[in-house]
Amino acid sequence: MSYMLMKDAMCVVIICVFSAVQEVRLVCVDVASNTEATVGGVMNLTCIYCMKQEEISAETKVDWFYTGSLFCCILLYLKMKDAEMYWKGRLTWIGSKDLQDISISIVNVSANDFGTYECEVSRFFEFDSFKHSTTKKITIELKVKMQGKMLVTKLFWFLFTSIISMQWKSVGTRTVWLPTLFKINNFLCSKKVSHTNLIEFLFTI
Repeated sequence: MSYMLMKDAMCVVIICVFSAVQEVRLVCVDVASNTEATVGGVMNLTCIYCMKQEEISAETKVDWFYTGSLFCCILLYLKMKDAEMYWKGRLTWIGSKDLQDISISIVNVSANDFGTYECEVSRFFEFDSFKHSTTKKITIELKVKMQGKMLVTKLFWFLFTSIISMQWKSVGTRTVWLPTLFKINNFLCSKKVSHTNLIEFLFTI
């Protein structure tokens, strides 16, 4: 385990080295990862690198990198177990035994988990005394949104208490603000709202 402190960024390095012959699945489908997570939920970061016939007996090395907006620390370990510090208890391996699927999962997603995740897979194999290697990199730009209920609670009550605390001088003021307040509440309750959706909506009222 080693740690490196940097400023204004967080970089996580997850390194796994696997060797020996793996049991290869007959079917491998390369699919893209989801890029939007919800606070408090589970986010699967999908990384798939299908093997060719000549790569069945290859040694596989997997590196996961993360760059975010928090203070920086680098976590380095050799097995897919719980990470230390910021990621402790939240990072799990969900890949396959044959290492064609080398995905990881973030449990209890935090608002600060947004950023760039990169999966780098390298395979080293020998065929008729000929040594060869292949590498594939997959980049995931993760966005994190709040749950609709959380936005309702925070925004609705902020607006409600702000309006109540205002010194209304006429009935006309109440007539304008109260319908607007309930309009916002109905919008937030109708669906899961991202920050972008919310900003666009506020400009329409």
